[in-house]
Amino acid sequence: MAYNSVIGSADVDGIIPVEYSYEFIKGIPEASHVMRLARKLRNMTAREERLPVLSALATAYFVDGDTGLLQTSEVNWENKYCYAKDLGVIVPIPKNVLNDAAIPLWSEVQPEVLTAIGVAVDNAMLYGTNKPSDWPDAIITGAAAASHNVSLAACDDLYDALLDEDGVFSLVEQDGFGVTGSIAHLSMKGKLRGCRDAEGQPIFTKDPAVADQYNIAGTRTEFPTSGVGSSTYKLIAGDWSQLVYSIRQDMEFSVHTEGVITDPAGNIVYNLMQQRMAALMVTVRLGFALPNPINRVQETEASRYPFAYLTA
Repeated sequence: MAYNSVIGSADVDGIIPVEYSYEFIKGIPEASHVMRLARKLRNMTAREERLPVLSALATAYFVDGDTGLLQTSEVNWENKYCYAKDLGVIVPIPKNVLNDAAIPLWSEVQPEVLTAIGVAVDNAMLYGTNKPSDWPDAIITGAAAASHNVSLAACDDLYDALLDEDGVFSLVEQDGFGVTGSIAHLSMKGKLRGCRDAEGQPIFTKDPAVADQYNIAGTRTEFPTSGVGSSTYKLIAGDWSQLVYSIRQDMEFSVHTEGVITDPAGNIVYNLMQQRMAALMVTVRLGFALPNPINRVQETEASRYPFAYLTA
């Protein structure tokens, strides 16, 4: 009997078909609710990308008399930065599973990996959970700094909280932006379905052209079921075109058959060698920016923000 047979990296690298790498890159935006609504830039060519953003507006002046002098004005741009950060996940796999050639392993693993990456991106950009310091402030943080938040308890009803003149949508509009979509906690679905006018007709309706899609004032509303969301922040609405992202193509797949996986406290969760396991590690690099350019409705940057949120 042989005692020196092992499953090496060369034996398991084939679980990821080479042609699937590009598909994986394309699948990342679909796995993230934030990236589905945000605006994609071209792929990064370096760790840091500079985005020229308008910081000062031109001003026109009336001329007094036939020989009056035209005044001058300037238009300024400042650079905002989009930093690429590594984001990854490790998937431990028992070697018995690897040895079972009948299982289309990558087809099973890929959706879970994409979901994990999507959840990490959404929680970081919405709530600041494990957010890289080089990325812009989480939307909740930025909206709070601009006083763009509404309490449902302080309003007459849900309709007023969202669409009244001081509602969530209005706070975005008052700063010169238009709401293009919302991300809501799953519990908001029932609240929206139950909101009716004086004649008993539903105020918020599903989009008949798209299955299970709700619209608020004609804009798309997402209800994450992946674990993204906060019961404190019931709904986040805003102009998602102002949030931009870019993906670098230097994505890595690697398979490890030795070593340990630990939790943040240093406790060993898996001992790959002793438990006869392999670990698939996937990393990708991407970055976000929220330039918040000046506009003629709200020229004060500290008060201007393209998002607002609803609390319970």
